[in-house]
Amino acid sequence: MEGISLGLPTLIAIAVYLAGINVLGAVLGRGQKDAKDYFLGSHAMPWWAVMASIVATETSALTFLSVPGDAYRTGFTFLQLAFGYLIGRIAVSALLLPGYFQGEITTAYALLERRFGVGARRFTSLIFMVTRVMAASVRLAVPAIPIALILGVPVWLAILILAAATALYTYVGGIKAVIWIDLIQVAVYISGAAMALWVLVHSFQGGFGEILRRCAEQGRPVHLFDLSRSLSEPYTLWAGVIGGAVLAMASHGADQLIVQRLLACRGLRDAQKALVGSGALVILQFCLFLAVGVGLFAFYGGRAVGPGGFGTSDEIFPSFIVGHLPPFISAYLIAGIFSAAMCSESSALNSLASALSLDIVAPLLGKKHVEGRRGLVLGKLLTLFWTIVLAGLAVGFSRLPQNVPAVQVALGLASVTAGGLLGAFLLALWARKARQADAMIGIATSAVFMFVLWLGSKDWIPFPLGKAIAWPWYSLLGSTITFSLGWVLSQRHAVEDPRLTLRA
Repeated sequence: MEGISLGLPTLIAIAVYLAGINVLGAVLGRGQKDAKDYFLGSHAMPWWAVMASIVATETSALTFLSVPGDAYRTGFTFLQLAFGYLIGRIAVSALLLPGYFQGEITTAYALLERRFGVGARRFTSLIFMVTRVMAASVRLAVPAIPIALILGVPVWLAILILAAATALYTYVGGIKAVIWIDLIQVAVYISGAAMALWVLVHSFQGGFGEILRRCAEQGRPVHLFDLSRSLSEPYTLWAGVIGGAVLAMASHGADQLIVQRLLACRGLRDAQKALVGSGALVILQFCLFLAVGVGLFAFYGGRAVGPGGFGTSDEIFPSFIVGHLPPFISAYLIAGIFSAAMCSESSALNSLASALSLDIVAPLLGKKHVEGRRGLVLGKLLTLFWTIVLAGLAVGFSRLPQNVPAVQVALGLASVTAGGLLGAFLLALWARKARQADAMIGIATSAVFMFVLWLGSKDWIPFPLGKAIAWPWYSLLGSTITFSLGWVLSQRHAVEDPRLTLRA
């Protein structure tokens, strides 16, 4: 990629933007008294702000940069996943959300404690933390590449700058600051993508219609639906609608990253509006990002991805930002990259800290350690701990060669255990004889198999099935393994679980 000099005024503007975000976080964090304020915003957040925060949380700078690169290769077919995401959210709002608003639930995995016992809560929370920190490290490493290019610093230093800028307002302001700042930053990165699309469209006589014509000329007609029945293809209608729906059920119904935001709402109805509304907003957002990718294909004349062309598809949009936009717009897009990166990382840090504090520390050492001022201090210290871990893993990931879009790496990683966790929640709802051991054996078996499958898909171990099943199917496969094995094991018991408190 060829770099440009933004000039001192625009670099100062970016620095002022980042400083302003952190000052706002400090203001929003005033008046916090305990861990409930820090992690759940006292259950007082408006649904529309939570909706924006959900979109920001799942978007990340990785999506902002990598999805246009994916569209450069595949057109609008990624949008099929977004349709599935909306279906999955509707299912979660009907099936799982009511359980979260019965009694005092502080994390997603507290629901499993009520049904199976504290061991299930600890086990599932640990799985969440390991998987989430790995996926979040990918989301942190990718946007550091163009930022390093602009600032003229090594990628590892750009990662540390991003991590520090995010950790500061997350540390001070907690979930309340995270949600409100997410709302601002969504507006920044979406408007930045819209600017990029505007420049692309006005680069051609005839607008977007000319873009589509040139794509066809280059042998890449733009399609939305792929009706292929191959399980190895990630962007088919079936993988999108079915696999994407189950993936959304797992990521939005059994993952503390999203559930934490829903628990910050004022009640069940608000949480349902925030969740379903985010699905509609995500579809519109993906339409924008994918249109940018299609425009880039026409702009670059179908330049190859590989030898003699772009090194990877993840380089395409950053190359356009730093090489072909006016300095002011380029600076605004860089601010958008910062915004998207900070949205997802602040959410990851706060959810990881809440899981470690409420699911692990509280059951082991007693609730007094997470109550009052002591709980607030613990939450902040754990936020710093996860910042260090996340930054270290991101630096490591940035040094690994990648031959697939980073968005697929991150989503594939998250899907390795997401399905298993969803399967545990389905067991809690519908396998009335299931006990804690049945659920934990099912989850562990699913996680091991799915991890082996993922390693095989990367050619890191010889496992042919890894190439035969695309990542959108992972959550469906993982949840099926957990539920089926857990249900079979539950048939050993003559009567229903006496701890049963959930109702379908």
